[in-house]
Amino acid sequence: MAITNDERARTSSETDQYFSEALLPAAEDSSPAELADQPAELPPAHRTSSSATVASPRRHRLKKWAIAAVVVAGLAVAGYYYLLPIVDTALNAVSTDDAYVNGHATFVASRVSGQVTKVLVDDNQRVKKGDVLVQLDPEPYDVQVNIAKAAVDAARADLEVVRAQTRGLQAQISSQHFALLHAIEEVDNQIALLHARVATLNARQATFDNAEYEYHRIERLFKTSVANEKEMEDATAALKVAQAQVDEAREAIYQVRVALGLPRSPESGDLTEVPPNLDQTFSVVRQTQASLIQAAAQLGVNQPLDDSPRDMVAKFQQRDPEGNIDRIFAMLLEDAPAVRQAQARLASAQRRLNEAELNRRYCDIVSEIDGVVTRRNVNPGNTVQAGQALMAVRSLTEIWIDANFKETQLADLRIGQRVSCKVDMYGHHREFEGRITGFTMGTGQTLALLPPQNATGNFVKIIQRLPVRIELLDYNPDEAPLFVGLSVEPFVYFKEPPTGPHAGEILQPLADLPSAESGTTTGIATSSAKVNES
Repeated sequence: MAITNDERARTSSETDQYFSEALLPAAEDSSPAELADQPAELPPAHRTSSSATVASPRRHRLKKWAIAAVVVAGLAVAGYYYLLPIVDTALNAVSTDDAYVNGHATFVASRVSGQVTKVLVDDNQRVKKGDVLVQLDPEPYDVQVNIAKAAVDAARADLEVVRAQTRGLQAQISSQHFALLHAIEEVDNQIALLHARVATLNARQATFDNAEYEYHRIERLFKTSVANEKEMEDATAALKVAQAQVDEAREAIYQVRVALGLPRSPESGDLTEVPPNLDQTFSVVRQTQASLIQAAAQLGVNQPLDDSPRDMVAKFQQRDPEGNIDRIFAMLLEDAPAVRQAQARLASAQRRLNEAELNRRYCDIVSEIDGVVTRRNVNPGNTVQAGQALMAVRSLTEIWIDANFKETQLADLRIGQRVSCKVDMYGHHREFEGRITGFTMGTGQTLALLPPQNATGNFVKIIQRLPVRIELLDYNPDEAPLFVGLSVEPFVYFKEPPTGPHAGEILQPLADLPSAESGTTTGIATSSAKVNES
């Protein structure tokens, strides 16, 4: 049966009147807690519907409190995980959005000219150090290698010829050496012969004196007719024979003295008088010495001309501790100028061969680093020149970040401070850890191609930016590669203590690098060793 609006209004009015009459007196005599515990009495006709009406607001309040608790807990969790890191970063770090990924690029160029036969790689292809990228036609360089090998063989044969000639010269010097000793001995023999002939002259002079005495005695007897004519003739003949023997002995002495380069009759009258060093100054000795010096000079032995033969021989023998002539000549053989000249020609030919072989190897153009090929601009059939760039290889591991911080942010930055880097490419899904490794010695404006001239015109101060280099610590290109030029937002935690090499410094110390002099000396020593081995 339908219920009219008047009936609904009448029922609601009766219910409200009943609640006001029944509940208000009880509320005045009871506490709020007792009122909450005591159920209200309803008219029999409305007791069921009124209970449902009272329970409904209670459930709504519980739902509101539950929803409020969930919202508060969610806000707390969100604040802990999102708001707290942002606040911590803002208080303990400095950042900039003017930062980019940078890395080394090795430009691949040909070291020799030639025609390209093969190009083995293309753009974006990964390569390893030592991989062949481009091949040039090797045939012209093979010809040059064969020509250089022939020149080396000819130089080696010339060296053997020169050594053989030097060994012949060695025999000649040995002969001159013994000739010099023989000349000295010959002078000594002549001096001894001179003394012997002077002794013979003295003996014959005694014989002559005896014959002369006998002649005068016979002559006196002959005048007194005591001696006959025959005795006189014999005495005369004996005197003449003795005189002739004296003259013969004297002439023999003169012959020896003249042969020794001495005057026939010395002023002192002593026929045995000779200079004390005649065996060193005699012309034949000097001539033999000069021949020996001339032959020894071809072996690189420089001997002063004013040295006496005896001193020269002594110095020559001092070249070996034991005075062994054979060992001395063996050493002189390798140090002979002709041999060294032939060795130099062989070394020059060997170097030309090495250069030709090196150019032949340069026909295979290889990668010098591990990385990815970019900017390929060469194709088979192209003719390239030495030094012409063919492509570039970007390193995958030598990657860093150049962060351009404002000059007002640099006061607390030091080498070794921890950096957290967010790369736009990966969003907030991945962060890269790094550390500051250095500061560029100049702002971006000063390093520009056309730096500003602040001394002219109106000056407006602009906050400068200084590039700061950040080295990545946990970078793995196979897992999350970084490409050069990507935008990065680095956060430098300047309140944390810096770590690693040169931590806490602004400028890096001097690097321990090799000097140019040591490298040049090493190269000369290496070349000399190769020549000696050849």
